[in-house]
Amino acid sequence: MILEIITPDKNVFEGEVSVVTLPGKNGEFQVLNDHAPLVSTLAKGNLTYEQGGSKSSLIVDGGVIEIVNNKVLVLAEAVLEA
Repeated sequence: MILEIITPDKNVFEGEVSVVTLPGKNGEFQVLNDHAPLVSTLAKGNLTYEQGGSKSSLIVDGGVIEIVNNKVLVLAEAVLEA
């Protein structure tokens, strides 16, 4: 699936990933390939993703996520670490 992370200032990341873990307002949740369509708000916390067998993580300061057709679009208020 494709993960795209965008802030008001810049495009932080775009690429093919196998799993994404996100800090939802009601707790952490994970997205895998062929996930059902979803729109949700994000809390401040760790966003992690796995790409080619290696894991990466960053801290987002809230935002919104949209999942549709194997694309995960994260509109983050800010990325505090990359």
